[in-house]
Amino acid sequence: MMRFNVSEINECIRTRRSIYPEQFSDRKVHKELIEVLLENARWAPTHKLTQPWRFKVFMEDGLKRFAEWHSETYKKITPPEKFKEMKYRKLRERPLKSSAVIAIVMQRDEKESIPVEEEIAAVAAAVQNMHITCSAYGLAAYWGSGGLTYTDEMKEFLGIGEKDLCLGMFFIGYPDLEWPRKTMRMERRKVTEFITK
Repeated sequence: MMRFNVSEINECIRTRRSIYPEQFSDRKVHKELIEVLLENARWAPTHKLTQPWRFKVFMEDGLKRFAEWHSETYKKITPPEKFKEMKYRKLRERPLKSSAVIAIVMQRDEKESIPVEEEIAAVAAAVQNMHITCSAYGLAAYWGSGGLTYTDEMKEFLGIGEKDLCLGMFFIGYPDLEWPRKTMRMERRKVTEFITK
């Protein structure tokens, strides 16, 4: 006996899309809905229940603070010959087009009881839970890892530990376009091997 409407769940998973902040409308996502996403995130699978996900949620004036820090720090630490004005503007503008930007953090288990790869996988599963929830609510979402994501400067800004990792930013808003069509995926038979003996 099916416990849920499986057809709707399948469709929700298969129509999940990355929608960029430049494609967000001015309509704001309420904090209560952001909290639903975060609640679903914490139900991701996690080996030995280390629950390594941590979320730094920037909203309202926090978005301005993040945008200014990210763009100005990029400008400050980038050699002039490598500096790109377009990248600078994107770091400055993207957060301001969003209702929320969630910094995705993997907090390393102090005992290091499991491999770091498994901790990263758990955090990725948590983000997938958020993204599918966004799809169900008709919210636009984008998980990006550009800018200073993997730098020590980002770790310091977020106040995370030396062995912790920032795994990117999750931008949330409402779409200002028709929901994107399904994108091409490799055929199931090309990525699957059934071993029966």
